[in-house]
This record gives sequence, structure tokens and C-alpha cells, in this order.
Amino acid sequence: MKKLIGFWGFPNPKVMQEYTRKHDEYEFCDLCVEYGAPKSAVIPEANCKIIANILDNAIFFKDKLECIVASVGKEKCDSGRYIAKILKDMGFSIIESKYESYADGEILTPISTSGLSVREKITRITTNIIKEDFETYTYCEPVMGFWGVPPNDFSFLDLLPDATHLFGWVRCVEAKRPADEELELMVDENLPTVFFSQTFCSKNQIAKYLAKKHSGLFIDVDDTANNSAKAKIEAFIRLG
Repeated sequence: MKKLIGFWGFPNPKVMQEYTRKHDEYEFCDLCVEYGAPKSAVIPEANCKIIANILDNAIFFKDKLECIVASVGKEKCDSGRYIAKILKDMGFSIIESKYESYADGEILTPISTSGLSVREKITRITTNIIKEDFETYTYCEPVMGFWGVPPNDFSFLDLLPDATHLFGWVRCVEAKRPADEELELMVDENLPTVFFSQTFCSKNQIAKYLAKKHSGLFIDVDDTANNSAKAKIEAFIRLG
């Protein structure tokens, strides 16, 4: 197996490009994703699953990790800064990155407004953090909206129709403006929208508020989506 460069969140592309040039024989590894690593029990059990994934994966892959590029700016939650310090204290090589300011210009999000499945949209957007694709996407007239972050469990995304437009942080990532709070809060008020966050994530505060404001559905999921969460989404789709 190749040596790995771990990362989380959306590090500054300049930092990612620098490490791509220096370490082209290495592979990037998104530490936010669940790979089945054993629980490290470094942080409390009641915690955001994505943050737990980062710690568990880093410890599990420690011997293969050359370094970790860590998002510690406003593009990531406060926990991003804390776990960077924890991992650095544990002996990991941590390269801190902030990506908080952007050039003016048109905001383009063709994947978010395409007719791909929601699962495929989010997968492509997050993959573009490592290596951008230049594929042309066709606009799809929406019937629903999905606001939020990439979940730990993608399975419930398959309940949503392909004609679902993406909003929230995941759209900010596609626009390469991960700390753009104004863009993150923008939704299409004419669309029935699912507002999602991981349980214990600070974004569930704004997700619940926006769901109430826009008459949407607030869903938070800890690890995997249970039948209750899926039933709520299915009912919301039928009523939408």
C-alpha cells in the first residue's frame, strides 16, 4: 500500500497542490470517511461521528501516514482545531491550513444543480478537493433541496430524487468557498428542503433553525441513519 497524506475538511488548494507536487508517489486519504477503523476512545463517546472518524482513522493508519493536512480555519468547525492539536501532541506530523478568503467572481456550482443522484453529487464534490474534474454538467430543474454536509452514512441520500439541488456547506465546497457563511445559508425558498447535520455537530444549530424558517425537514444522524430518520424523509418527500 502507498504511503498516505491524510486530510480533513477543505484545506487551502495551494497547500494541497504543494504536497501533491512534493509527494506524487503518495495517495491522499480523506480522514472524514468511515473506513472501519477501531474506536480509539481518545475523545468522548458522545461526539460528532465525522470528528471521531478523523481521530480513529489517523490512529489506525498512523504507520502509513506521511503527514496530515488539517483544516483549522472557519471552513471547518472548532473541533478541527482541537483534534489538530491532539494529533500533533500524539506525534503526528500536522500541516495546518486555513481557507477563509476568496477572490471575487461568479459562483459556479454545476454539480449541485445537475441531475446526478445526491450520493454521486456529493461524492464528486468531495473528490474534487483532491483532484478537480472538468466534466460538463447539465442543469436539472429541481423538485427538492438538500442542505448540509457530507454524512457519515450515505444510504439515506438514495431516498432523495435525482432532481435535488444541493445547498449548505457541500455547495460551498463545490464553489471553493468553504467558509462563505452567506452562501452556506442561501436556499431556494420554493423547494421543499431536507436540512441535515451530523448529531453533535455545531451545524445542527443552524440546520434546525433554517428548517423551521423555510418549512423544511431537519434531520440529524449520529452514525448510520435509522428507520425513523428514513421514514421522516420518505414522508417529507411524499408531502412535498
